[in-house]
Amino acid sequence: MKLNKINRIQESALSLDSVPKKSSFNRYQSRAAYFLIAPTLILFIVFMVIPIGMAIFLSFTNYDIISSMEWVGFDNFKRLIDDAILWQTFRNVGVLTLFFVPLMIIISLLLAVLVTQPFRGVTFFRLAFYMPTVTSAVAASIVWLWMLNSEYGLINQMLSYVGIAGPAWLSESGPAMTSVIAVTLWLGVGGNMIIYMAGIKGIPTQLYEAAKIDGASAFKQLIYITFPMLRPTTLLVSTMTIIGALQIFDQAYVLTQGGPANSTKTIVYHIYTTGFEQLQMGYASAQALVLTITILIFTAINFKINQSKDQ
Repeated sequence: MKLNKINRIQESALSLDSVPKKSSFNRYQSRAAYFLIAPTLILFIVFMVIPIGMAIFLSFTNYDIISSMEWVGFDNFKRLIDDAILWQTFRNVGVLTLFFVPLMIIISLLLAVLVTQPFRGVTFFRLAFYMPTVTSAVAASIVWLWMLNSEYGLINQMLSYVGIAGPAWLSESGPAMTSVIAVTLWLGVGGNMIIYMAGIKGIPTQLYEAAKIDGASAFKQLIYITFPMLRPTTLLVSTMTIIGALQIFDQAYVLTQGGPANSTKTIVYHIYTTGFEQLQMGYASAQALVLTITILIFTAINFKINQSKDQ
Protein backbone atom coordinates (compact mmCIF):
# COMPACT_ATOMS: atom_id res chain seq x y z
CA MET A 1 0.00 0.00 0.00
CA LYS A 2 2.78 2.40 0.89
CA LEU A 3 4.54 1.58 -2.37
CA ASN A 4 1.37 2.37 -4.35
CA LYS A 5 0.96 5.69 -2.53
CA ILE A 6 4.57 6.60 -3.30
CA ASN A 7 4.05 5.76 -7.00
CA ARG A 8 0.90 7.88 -7.17
CA ILE A 9 2.68 10.80 -5.50
CA GLN A 10 5.55 10.52 -7.99
CA GLU A 11 3.16 10.36 -10.96
CA SER A 12 1.25 13.44 -9.78
CA ALA A 13 4.54 15.29 -9.26
CA LEU A 14 5.67 14.40 -12.79
CA SER A 15 2.36 15.57 -14.25
CA LEU A 16 2.62 18.86 -12.39
CA ASP A 17 6.16 19.34 -13.68
CA SER A 18 5.05 18.70 -17.24
CA VAL A 19 2.36 21.46 -17.24
CA PRO A 20 4.66 24.47 -17.20
CA LYS A 21 6.95 22.83 -19.76
CA LYS A 22 4.01 22.35 -22.12
CA SER A 23 2.73 25.89 -21.64
CA SER A 24 6.27 27.21 -22.12
CA PHE A 25 6.51 25.32 -25.41
CA ASN A 26 3.16 26.75 -26.49
CA ARG A 27 4.35 30.25 -25.70
CA TYR A 28 7.48 29.61 -27.77
CA GLN A 29 5.36 28.42 -30.70
CA SER A 30 3.13 31.48 -30.42
CA ARG A 31 6.09 33.85 -30.42
CA ALA A 32 7.60 32.04 -33.41
CA ALA A 33 4.30 32.25 -35.30
CA TYR A 34 3.95 35.98 -34.61
CA PHE A 35 7.56 36.52 -35.69
CA LEU A 36 6.98 34.68 -38.98
CA ILE A 37 3.77 36.52 -39.90
CA ALA A 38 5.06 39.92 -38.72
CA PRO A 39 6.56 41.01 -42.11
CA THR A 40 3.36 40.17 -44.00
CA LEU A 41 1.21 41.73 -41.28
CA ILE A 42 3.28 44.94 -41.32
CA LEU A 43 3.06 45.19 -45.12
CA PHE A 44 -0.69 44.58 -44.98
CA ILE A 45 -1.16 47.33 -42.39
CA VAL A 46 1.11 49.82 -44.19
CA PHE A 47 -0.15 49.25 -47.74
CA MET A 48 -3.76 48.20 -47.12
CA VAL A 49 -5.20 49.17 -43.74
CA ILE A 50 -3.65 52.64 -43.48
CA PRO A 51 -4.44 53.68 -47.11
CA ILE A 52 -8.04 52.46 -46.76
CA GLY A 53 -8.40 54.38 -43.50
CA MET A 54 -6.90 57.51 -45.08
CA ALA A 55 -9.19 57.20 -48.11
CA ILE A 56 -12.24 56.98 -45.83
CA PHE A 57 -11.02 60.03 -43.89
CA LEU A 58 -10.26 62.01 -47.07
CA SER A 59 -13.73 61.27 -48.46
CA PHE A 60 -15.11 63.64 -45.80
CA THR A 61 -12.68 66.44 -46.66
CA ASN A 62 -11.90 68.91 -49.43
CA TYR A 63 -8.23 68.25 -50.21
CA ASP A 64 -6.28 69.24 -53.31
CA ILE A 65 -2.73 68.28 -52.15
CA ILE A 66 -1.56 71.91 -52.41
CA SER A 67 -3.65 73.57 -49.71
CA SER A 68 -4.65 72.32 -46.29
CA MET A 69 -7.54 69.93 -45.72
CA GLU A 70 -11.02 71.26 -45.10
CA TRP A 71 -13.61 69.08 -43.37
CA VAL A 72 -16.82 69.07 -45.44
CA GLY A 73 -18.70 66.13 -43.93
CA PHE A 74 -21.02 64.40 -46.40
CA ASP A 75 -20.77 67.10 -49.09
CA ASN A 76 -18.65 64.87 -51.34
CA PHE A 77 -21.24 62.10 -51.18
CA LYS A 78 -24.07 64.57 -51.92
CA ARG A 79 -22.08 65.73 -54.92
CA LEU A 80 -21.99 62.16 -56.26
CA ILE A 81 -25.74 62.26 -56.86
CA ASP A 82 -25.39 65.05 -59.46
CA ASP A 83 -22.22 63.70 -61.10
CA ALA A 84 -23.49 62.72 -64.56
CA ILE A 85 -20.09 61.42 -65.70
CA LEU A 86 -19.82 59.13 -62.68
CA TRP A 87 -23.21 57.54 -63.39
CA GLN A 88 -22.24 57.19 -67.04
CA THR A 89 -19.11 55.31 -66.01
CA PHE A 90 -21.28 53.01 -63.89
CA ARG A 91 -23.46 52.35 -66.94
CA ASN A 92 -20.37 51.71 -69.07
CA VAL A 93 -18.97 49.26 -66.56
CA GLY A 94 -22.40 47.64 -66.20
CA VAL A 95 -22.57 46.99 -69.94
CA LEU A 96 -18.98 45.80 -69.96
CA THR A 97 -19.61 43.42 -67.05
CA LEU A 98 -22.80 42.09 -68.63
CA PHE A 99 -20.90 40.85 -71.68
CA PHE A 100 -17.42 40.38 -70.22
CA VAL A 101 -18.19 38.05 -67.30
CA PRO A 102 -20.18 35.36 -69.22
CA LEU A 103 -17.69 35.44 -72.11
CA MET A 104 -14.76 35.08 -69.71
CA ILE A 105 -16.33 32.08 -67.95
CA ILE A 106 -17.38 30.30 -71.16
CA ILE A 107 -14.16 30.86 -73.12
CA SER A 108 -11.80 30.04 -70.25
CA LEU A 109 -13.79 26.89 -69.41
CA LEU A 110 -13.84 25.67 -73.01
CA LEU A 111 -10.12 26.34 -73.37
CA ALA A 112 -9.47 24.43 -70.13
CA VAL A 113 -11.49 21.48 -71.40
CA LEU A 114 -9.54 21.62 -74.67
CA VAL A 115 -6.04 21.74 -73.19
CA THR A 116 -6.74 18.97 -70.66
CA GLN A 117 -7.28 16.53 -73.53
CA PRO A 118 -4.30 14.26 -74.35
CA PHE A 119 -3.26 15.32 -77.83
CA ARG A 120 0.05 16.13 -79.45
CA GLY A 121 1.30 19.67 -78.88
CA VAL A 122 -1.05 20.37 -75.97
CA THR A 123 1.80 21.99 -73.99
CA PHE A 124 2.30 24.56 -76.75
CA PHE A 125 -1.37 25.53 -76.68
CA ARG A 126 -1.37 25.80 -72.89
CA LEU A 127 1.61 28.16 -73.09
CA ALA A 128 0.10 30.17 -75.94
CA PHE A 129 -3.22 30.67 -74.16
CA TYR A 130 -1.56 31.55 -70.85
CA MET A 131 1.11 33.91 -72.24
CA PRO A 132 -1.09 37.06 -72.39
CA THR A 133 -1.78 36.74 -68.65
CA VAL A 134 1.86 37.42 -67.78
CA THR A 135 2.06 40.28 -70.28
CA SER A 136 1.88 43.85 -69.03
CA ALA A 137 -1.61 45.24 -69.62
CA VAL A 138 -0.19 48.57 -70.75
CA ALA A 139 2.30 46.99 -73.19
CA ALA A 140 -0.37 44.68 -74.60
CA SER A 141 -2.82 47.57 -74.96
CA ILE A 142 -0.24 49.58 -76.91
CA VAL A 143 0.18 46.67 -79.34
CA TRP A 144 -3.59 46.38 -79.71
CA LEU A 145 -3.77 50.17 -80.21
CA TRP A 146 -1.71 49.71 -83.36
CA MET A 147 -3.60 46.61 -84.50
CA LEU A 148 -6.98 48.33 -84.10
CA ASN A 149 -6.00 51.55 -85.85
CA SER A 150 -8.66 52.35 -88.43
CA GLU A 151 -6.19 53.54 -91.11
CA TYR A 152 -3.14 51.29 -90.93
CA GLY A 153 -4.10 48.70 -88.30
CA LEU A 154 -3.45 45.03 -88.96
CA ILE A 155 -7.06 43.95 -88.35
CA ASN A 156 -8.58 46.39 -90.87
CA GLN A 157 -5.91 45.49 -93.40
CA MET A 158 -6.78 41.81 -93.06
CA LEU A 159 -10.48 42.63 -93.43
CA SER A 160 -9.77 44.66 -96.58
CA TYR A 161 -8.25 41.56 -98.21
CA VAL A 162 -11.68 39.90 -98.14
CA GLY A 163 -13.53 43.03 -99.22
CA ILE A 164 -14.70 44.21 -95.79
CA ALA A 165 -14.26 47.82 -94.75
CA GLY A 166 -13.26 47.69 -91.12
CA PRO A 167 -14.85 50.15 -88.68
CA ALA A 168 -13.10 52.83 -86.68
CA TRP A 169 -12.52 50.47 -83.77
CA LEU A 170 -11.44 53.08 -81.25
CA SER A 171 -13.32 56.15 -82.52
CA GLU A 172 -16.94 54.90 -82.48
CA SER A 173 -18.87 54.11 -79.31
CA GLY A 174 -19.95 50.53 -80.12
CA PRO A 175 -16.68 49.25 -81.62
CA ALA A 176 -14.67 51.06 -78.92
CA MET A 177 -16.44 49.21 -76.08
CA THR A 178 -16.16 45.95 -78.05
CA SER A 179 -12.42 46.56 -78.43
CA VAL A 180 -11.96 47.15 -74.70
CA ILE A 181 -13.88 43.96 -73.89
CA ALA A 182 -11.92 41.92 -76.45
CA VAL A 183 -8.52 43.11 -75.23
CA THR A 184 -9.49 42.52 -71.60
CA LEU A 185 -10.66 39.01 -72.47
CA TRP A 186 -7.43 38.31 -74.31
CA LEU A 187 -5.42 39.42 -71.28
CA GLY A 188 -7.35 37.49 -68.62
CA VAL A 189 -8.67 34.32 -70.18
CA GLY A 190 -5.40 32.40 -69.73
CA GLY A 191 -5.30 32.83 -65.96
CA ASN A 192 -8.87 31.61 -65.52
CA MET A 193 -8.12 28.73 -67.88
CA ILE A 194 -5.43 27.55 -65.45
CA ILE A 195 -7.91 27.72 -62.56
CA TYR A 196 -10.44 25.67 -64.51
CA MET A 197 -7.73 23.18 -65.46
CA ALA A 198 -7.02 22.61 -61.78
CA GLY A 199 -10.73 22.12 -61.16
CA ILE A 200 -11.06 19.63 -64.03
CA LYS A 201 -8.09 17.64 -62.73
CA GLY A 202 -9.94 17.30 -59.42
CA ILE A 203 -13.02 15.68 -60.95
CA PRO A 204 -13.01 11.89 -60.29
CA THR A 205 -12.33 9.96 -63.49
CA GLN A 206 -14.81 7.28 -62.37
CA LEU A 207 -17.66 9.66 -63.24
CA TYR A 208 -16.53 9.92 -66.85
CA GLU A 209 -15.90 6.19 -67.09
CA ALA A 210 -19.41 5.44 -65.81
CA ALA A 211 -20.86 7.96 -68.27
CA LYS A 212 -19.02 6.34 -71.17
CA ILE A 213 -20.35 2.93 -70.17
CA ASP A 214 -23.89 4.38 -70.16
CA GLY A 215 -23.27 5.74 -73.67
CA ALA A 216 -23.06 9.45 -72.82
CA SER A 217 -21.45 11.59 -75.51
CA ALA A 218 -18.61 14.02 -74.83
CA PHE A 219 -21.07 16.92 -74.94
CA LYS A 220 -23.37 15.30 -72.37
CA GLN A 221 -20.38 14.58 -70.14
CA LEU A 222 -19.48 18.26 -70.35
CA ILE A 223 -23.01 19.37 -69.48
CA TYR A 224 -23.91 16.85 -66.79
CA ILE A 225 -20.53 16.14 -65.18
CA THR A 226 -17.95 18.84 -65.88
CA PHE A 227 -20.17 21.92 -65.44
CA PRO A 228 -21.84 20.82 -62.16
CA MET A 229 -18.59 19.59 -60.62
CA LEU A 230 -16.88 22.90 -61.46
CA ARG A 231 -19.50 25.05 -59.68
CA PRO A 232 -17.12 26.06 -56.82
CA THR A 233 -14.45 26.91 -59.40
CA THR A 234 -16.96 28.94 -61.38
CA LEU A 235 -17.85 30.85 -58.21
CA LEU A 236 -14.19 31.78 -57.76
CA VAL A 237 -13.70 32.72 -61.42
CA SER A 238 -16.94 34.72 -61.65
CA THR A 239 -16.17 36.62 -58.44
CA MET A 240 -12.66 37.57 -59.57
CA THR A 241 -13.96 38.48 -63.04
CA ILE A 242 -16.68 40.76 -61.65
CA ILE A 243 -14.16 42.51 -59.40
CA GLY A 244 -11.73 42.84 -62.32
CA ALA A 245 -14.44 44.23 -64.61
CA LEU A 246 -15.38 46.90 -62.08
CA GLN A 247 -11.72 47.91 -61.76
CA ILE A 248 -10.70 48.08 -65.43
CA PHE A 249 -8.39 51.03 -66.07
CA ASP A 250 -5.32 50.27 -68.19
CA GLN A 251 -7.13 49.16 -71.35
CA ALA A 252 -9.57 52.10 -71.36
CA TYR A 253 -6.76 54.55 -70.63
CA VAL A 254 -4.40 53.34 -73.35
CA LEU A 255 -6.89 52.37 -76.08
CA THR A 256 -9.56 55.08 -75.95
CA GLN A 257 -8.75 57.52 -73.12
CA GLY A 258 -12.37 56.97 -72.11
CA GLY A 259 -13.76 58.16 -75.45
CA PRO A 260 -15.50 58.72 -77.65
CA ALA A 261 -17.75 61.01 -75.57
CA ASN A 262 -16.93 59.08 -72.36
CA SER A 263 -18.54 55.94 -73.82
CA THR A 264 -15.67 53.73 -72.60
CA LYS A 265 -14.71 55.67 -69.50
CA THR A 266 -14.60 53.36 -66.50
CA ILE A 267 -15.15 54.12 -62.82
CA VAL A 268 -11.47 53.77 -61.92
CA TYR A 269 -10.51 55.99 -64.87
CA HIS A 270 -12.94 58.64 -63.62
CA ILE A 271 -11.49 58.38 -60.12
CA TYR A 272 -8.01 58.80 -61.61
CA THR A 273 -8.94 61.94 -63.55
CA THR A 274 -10.76 63.41 -60.55
CA GLY A 275 -7.90 62.79 -58.14
CA PHE A 276 -4.72 63.19 -60.18
CA GLU A 277 -5.73 65.51 -63.00
CA GLN A 278 -8.24 67.75 -61.23
CA LEU A 279 -6.53 67.34 -57.82
CA GLN A 280 -9.84 66.74 -56.02
CA MET A 281 -8.52 64.06 -53.71
CA GLY A 282 -11.40 64.24 -51.24
CA TYR A 283 -14.03 63.79 -53.93
CA ALA A 284 -11.99 61.04 -55.61
CA SER A 285 -11.79 59.21 -52.27
CA ALA A 286 -15.58 59.40 -51.96
CA GLN A 287 -15.91 57.91 -55.45
CA ALA A 288 -13.46 55.15 -54.53
CA LEU A 289 -15.45 54.37 -51.37
CA VAL A 290 -18.64 54.05 -53.42
CA LEU A 291 -16.83 51.74 -55.85
CA THR A 292 -15.63 49.58 -52.95
CA ILE A 293 -19.16 49.27 -51.61
CA THR A 294 -20.38 48.39 -55.12
CA ILE A 295 -17.78 45.63 -55.43
CA LEU A 296 -18.80 44.21 -52.04
CA ILE A 297 -22.49 44.25 -53.05
CA PHE A 298 -21.88 42.49 -56.36
CA THR A 299 -19.62 39.94 -54.68
CA ALA A 300 -22.26 39.21 -52.04
CA ILE A 301 -24.94 38.84 -54.73
CA ASN A 302 -22.73 36.45 -56.67
CA PHE A 303 -22.13 34.32 -53.57
CA LYS A 304 -25.85 34.34 -52.75
CA ILE A 305 -26.82 33.21 -56.25
CA ASN A 306 -24.32 30.37 -56.24
CA GLN A 307 -25.34 29.27 -52.73
CA SER A 308 -28.98 29.11 -53.80
CA LYS A 309 -27.99 26.93 -56.75
CA ASP A 310 -26.13 24.56 -54.44
CA GLN A 311 -29.23 24.22 -52.27
